[in-house]
Amino acid sequence: MNMVNAILGKKLGMTQVFAENGDMIPVTVLKAGPCVVVQRKTSQTDGYEAAQLGLVEVPPPRRVKKPLEGHFKKANANPVRFLREVRLAQDGGDIKVGDKVLVDVFAVNDRVDVVGVSKGRGFAGFHKRHHFGGGGGAHGSMFHRAPGSIGASAFPSRVMKGMRAAGHMGNAQVTTRNLRVVQVLLDDNTLLVEGSVPGPQGGYVLVHKAKAPHK
Repeated sequence: MNMVNAILGKKLGMTQVFAENGDMIPVTVLKAGPCVVVQRKTSQTDGYEAAQLGLVEVPPPRRVKKPLEGHFKKANANPVRFLREVRLAQDGGDIKVGDKVLVDVFAVNDRVDVVGVSKGRGFAGFHKRHHFGGGGGAHGSMFHRAPGSIGASAFPSRVMKGMRAAGHMGNAQVTTRNLRVVQVLLDDNTLLVEGSVPGPQGGYVLVHKAKAPHK
């Protein structure tokens, strides 16, 4: 029995669908798979059960570095751009290298977590990056977009690590949890999930069964 409960894909964009009662549901369209198992890890050899999935895309990458080239050759698989490892149940089932993982691992009304990389916003101030409110806007305030106090003067006389400040915004791994699967289009390898997912259009995502599902 196939024990993989995750799949790799790409974010295609957002649209809306209508439920039978007429409710409008905002959804994100994900190209989910097809994927192939490139590597299999077992508790006997690696200490845990996992499978490395590769997202099959056309055309495949033209340039592959030699270590990865050998990795794919060992698995007798074509090179792919996007690889991710997913954990399996303790027994691991009968998953083996070369097996396909398709969008049918999910069903309508399943709850999923989607992992992606958020849009990069470059260098941003603390107002935009951390949603600070700022000071008064009236004349003479002299405190409109200033950060205020960020450290102590006497002890410890330094800015504490983790202080919220201006800096690089976005381009970080983000997980959106408990999204409901609205439609599963088997012929198109497409998944429609309710709500938004991190990343730009064309960004790679990992979709797996929700770790803490709720209705």
